[in-house]
Amino acid sequence: MTQEEKTRIEERIVDVLKTVYDPEIPVDIWNLGMIYKVDVRDDHTVEVDMTFTAPSCPAADFILEDVRTKIESLEEVKSATINLVFDPVWDQSMMSEEARVELGFD
Repeated sequence: MTQEEKTRIEERIVDVLKTVYDPEIPVDIWNLGMIYKVDVRDDHTVEVDMTFTAPSCPAADFILEDVRTKIESLEEVKSATINLVFDPVWDQSMMSEEARVELGFD
């Protein structure tokens, strides 16, 4: 797979990640800064490192499954592994400007 193909798939993955929400927060997980890594591999598998705004997120299982399902719905993706990580610990500085405005931080 060429770098151009990987980039195109990564862009599509970002598009679907922008449709995933924590039910308690009106901003998508991409703009919240909860996605740390998206790795598209030559065999069309994807590995994602993500976190939560709080380790005890009550919607964790739902969000993880939503991320995996939506990424795997892309025809270019064979399978997705979603790794939950807490290093670095999420904080408000990881949010996009759009998210900060939406949540009233700016």
